[in-house]
Amino acid sequence: MSSHILLVGVNHTTAPIALRERLAIGGTELVDALTRFGASNGHGSTLLPEGVILSTCNRLEMYAVTEDVQRGRERLIQFLSQNRKVPVEEFASSLYVKSNADAVDHLTRVACGLDSMVVGEPQILGQVTDAYRTALSQHATGPVLNTLFRHAIQAGKRARTETAISQHATSVPSAAAALAEKEMQRLDDQVVLVMGAGEIGQIAARALVARGAKGIIVANRTYDRGLMLARELNGEAMTFDRQAEALVRADIVITATDAPHIIVTTEKVKAAMAERPERPMLIIDIAVPRDTDPGVADIPGIRLFDIDDLRDVVNGNLAAREREIPRVEAIAAEEATTFMTWFQALDVIPTIADLRQRAEAVKAQELDKALRRLGDISDQERQVVCAMAHGLVNKLLHEPTVRLKKHAAQGNGYLYTGAVRELFGLEVDKEHEA
Repeated sequence: MSSHILLVGVNHTTAPIALRERLAIGGTELVDALTRFGASNGHGSTLLPEGVILSTCNRLEMYAVTEDVQRGRERLIQFLSQNRKVPVEEFASSLYVKSNADAVDHLTRVACGLDSMVVGEPQILGQVTDAYRTALSQHATGPVLNTLFRHAIQAGKRARTETAISQHATSVPSAAAALAEKEMQRLDDQVVLVMGAGEIGQIAARALVARGAKGIIVANRTYDRGLMLARELNGEAMTFDRQAEALVRADIVITATDAPHIIVTTEKVKAAMAERPERPMLIIDIAVPRDTDPGVADIPGIRLFDIDDLRDVVNGNLAAREREIPRVEAIAAEEATTFMTWFQALDVIPTIADLRQRAEAVKAQELDKALRRLGDISDQERQVVCAMAHGLVNKLLHEPTVRLKKHAAQGNGYLYTGAVRELFGLEVDKEHEA
């Protein structure tokens, strides 16, 4: 039975942030999920022998190899529901399911930044790479997904080196900085609090400084990491336990932590605003799951934006990016096609190998008979006979080999492998053929 590539996921176009944050899998949860991915059927089943989970602020996608697309789809959905403790009916309508070429095309486009909220965003390639490496470290991948993700990552790298797609792109954190400038008119006289010193927080903080922000406070769970970023930006570092103080001082708050729960609560913001009633506060939450309680938006003087609100901001630079999209699409399609040629050939390679093995066995047997009948001949004559036998086998197998590979590339190789095995009496190795 042939193997299939299966994708089940949600993203920013199919699910709101409230749902995406409930389905997000990160940190140790991702490692734990991957360790149970392949064994999720309970009996060491090979229904999902390979898997990679891509979880970012804008998407949760599960890639798998399966022999049965329908059963594999059902198992992935059940796996997600059980892992996140979210009933299937609450996210089923937001899911997209793709298989084989469609799934491959989707992943290469994702790695190239074509499927992002911000077209060409540079972070997604690193996120795809990290997702693959994490799955690889947990032995969740195999030959198919290893090859697929390498082609997808190669597509992403080529998009960034062969086109200007990333030069014109506005990342989510830089879009947050642009929104802050738009809402506050100017940043040089504002106190900016950046919560989270990870990659996203770092990009947001640097983008704010590039737009003129001077008073930067970096709050992070670990002080040393926050201090490194604060020193780079000539700012101030503090830990989360000083959040109340920071909120009183801040005019702009950018939250970008990887906390699994709300850290900016309604109570904390109310308390902060009580001490500075005449000064409004802008909060831009770009974390998934969200760092900020949505109820904060109801507090007088607060303007709250989340990651979904950034769509209007990122549309401002579309013209330059759109000129690069056809070139990036061509790169994504080229890498996807190269992979699919390899993947589809997997169906016929075992049959080609078995056919050649059978032919070589017959050749050896008949050659031995012929040489014994010829009796005492010279080494040169022996070489001529052997070369003729070898040439006959190669010429006879050349055309069916080429045609099998051609049909495999067209996606219908499986129609011919069965016929070849039946006609030549080849033993069916079900495990090999899978």
